Amino acid sequence: MEKVTKILIISSDKNLKEVLSFCFDGWGYEVFLQSPLSGDIMPIKRIAPDIIIMDVHSASKAQLEICHLLKDDFTTSFIPIITMINKRQLRAQLLNLKYGVDDYLIKPPDPLDLRVRIEMAMRRAQYSFYASALTGLPGGRIIEEILKDKLKKSIPFSFGYVDLDNFKYFNDVYGYLKGDRVIMQAAYMLYVTVKKFGNKDDFIGHIGGDDFVFISTPDSYRKICQNFIFMFDKIIPFHYSETDREQGFVVARDRSRTVKRIPLMSVSVAVVNRNEASNINNIVEINEKVAEIKHYLKGISGSKFMADRRNLGNDVSFHPEFNKKEAAGTDYYKPLGQILIGKNIISAEQLDEALDIHWKRGILLGEVLEELGFVKEEELTQILAAQKPIQVLS
Repeated sequence: MEKVTKILIISSDKNLKEVLSFCFDGWGYEVFLQSPLSGDIMPIKRIAPDIIIMDVHSASKAQLEICHLLKDDFTTSFIPIITMINKRQLRAQLLNLKYGVDDYLIKPPDPLDLRVRIEMAMRRAQYSFYASALTGLPGGRIIEEILKDKLKKSIPFSFGYVDLDNFKYFNDVYGYLKGDRVIMQAAYMLYVTVKKFGNKDDFIGHIGGDDFVFISTPDSYRKICQNFIFMFDKIIPFHYSETDREQGFVVARDRSRTVKRIPLMSVSVAVVNRNEASNINNIVEINEKVAEIKHYLKGISGSKFMADRRNLGNDVSFHPEFNKKEAAGTDYYKPLGQILIGKNIISAEQLDEALDIHWKRGILLGEVLEELGFVKEEELTQILAAQKPIQVLS
């Protein structure tokens, strides 16, 4: 049964409440009416609305602090708040609204406009609530909804589950802050790879920790996996110290507290293909297939990916399709940031600041460094001309 959206309208304007209640009832929403409150959000908690419509014009400043209380409370902070404001008092009222309002409309609002704002606000809130706080990528609930939609519409797709091998040991040795930077780097590389080698409607998600997913098409997943792995193996080692990088391992304790040499991080990608002739009917079956492939991949060292081929014919076997050995003999690559640090042009702290912007905004690292004033244009041009690019795999 589909969940009915709860709308709470807070206003002392009886006519406005009646009009909005009539409209939203007719559109299938569950409407709750409330007079302006002051200092107590418990009545709102009891209702547990999906969205709040507040009549700012009829509320006092003390009553507006309800917005602040709602946003400060963990259990209600995610509820979107849309205000209705008098046009003549627009500037003065908005300056006073520093308590966490998400959107506003001029009073009296057109109910259709308000409905559009409600749907948009709820979509933003849902994405924000279920997105990863670190990467900003959508999380498990949204991934699940997209898969359900594709299964319902019988749309062919490839579901890729990306797992970083030995990430836990990196975190133990280098700390969670450096671990977060690896996660951000991996997310950015996956985003860039899917955008370049996938399709415009492809999806990227972050389940949490070091686990990511992408949803593409059966004709694109192989290039995505190959090139993501290739890029990962070229760049991720630079998150280690030079000593660890050169020796190819870190010294850490395993789960039994035994000191061991742990190889540098690699990546494993389990792919489940679903086409028109597929017998995959639900998400549980997809998860079972992913778990089966991941279990197999654990026995293979290094970066690799594997696609479940059983839906493309009667073959029930697995096919590891890529290995780091394919990259052997390629030119040695060094990231721009590492080159600049090596030449003492920037510091590690300056690189970290620039990388945060690079990963979150998708701006080229060189442009960010130049914008921040860490590198001069002529220095950047000279280094980029000499840098060996990462080769893509066809």
